[in-house]
Amino acid sequence: MLGKLIRLKPKVEIAEDDSVRERAGKLFASGLNCTQAVLQAAGSIDDPKMMEMAKAFGGGIGGCKCLCGAVSGGVMVLGLKGKSHQADRLVKAFKAKYKVTCCSALTRSHKWKSREHLANCRSITEETAAMVEKILKG
Repeated sequence: MLGKLIRLKPKVEIAEDDSVRERAGKLFASGLNCTQAVLQAAGSIDDPKMMEMAKAFGGGIGGCKCLCGAVSGGVMVLGLKGKSHQADRLVKAFKAKYKVTCCSALTRSHKWKSREHLANCRSITEETAAMVEKILKG
């Protein structure tokens, strides 16, 4: 008998014409964490080693609820795309919208891993991916 119930997420279909925001949201909903979803959606990175590395940043760095994983993923993308000098733009844009970058503050009003918490994180993940895309295009 299994000691733990494993919930499988549905396979997500991403269309070629999906925006970066939409891709990030779908990837998050499929089971990737915020960091992985931004890395893959905004950076077109799906290398297994990179995704495994990014996994450690979800939940505010290893679940410690510190720096938002979506921001971490965005900074990773900027660095990989030769725009590491633009990381401050991402952090400033994020703070302008959300006032803070700390995962615990961003999710304070929601029970951790609740439906509301996950919906909030998905929204933040989508918005952060869009911010990264804007910086890359600018």
